[in-house]
Amino acid sequence: MMDFISIPLVIGIITLGVYKLFELFVRKKERLSIIEKIGDKFDPSMIENKFSFPDKQTGGSTFGTLKIASLLLGVGFGLLIGFFISYYYYGGINFENDYYYKVREMAGVIYGASVLLFGGLGLMISFIVEIKYLKK
Repeated sequence: MMDFISIPLVIGIITLGVYKLFELFVRKKERLSIIEKIGDKFDPSMIENKFSFPDKQTGGSTFGTLKIASLLLGVGFGLLIGFFISYYYYGGINFENDYYYKVREMAGVIYGASVLLFGGLGLMISFIVEIKYLKK
């Protein structure tokens, strides 16, 4: 059914792997050259953590649970809406060969679009709640 995507997907994964391998070697060389430049001038205050992310020790929160909950609610709601759309749109399905496969493909598109739409909507609502909470 989705044979057309397997070849570009495999080539993309191989290309990404080769790119990341070269990036790893280049970063190692860059880091070694930076260490050589610093040499004896190293002071522990140079690597002081100036930009810290909120964590549980400092009392801040990252809203991870809210993000996951909003995403799952959005995905679940998208599946439910996709089911209702495909059920009411296709009503009584007679199982003739050609018509049945067209209905299955269209139902897959409806489910996929609904899940992505409402999953994104859930993450957007999570973001808005975070912003409002941080403004207080």
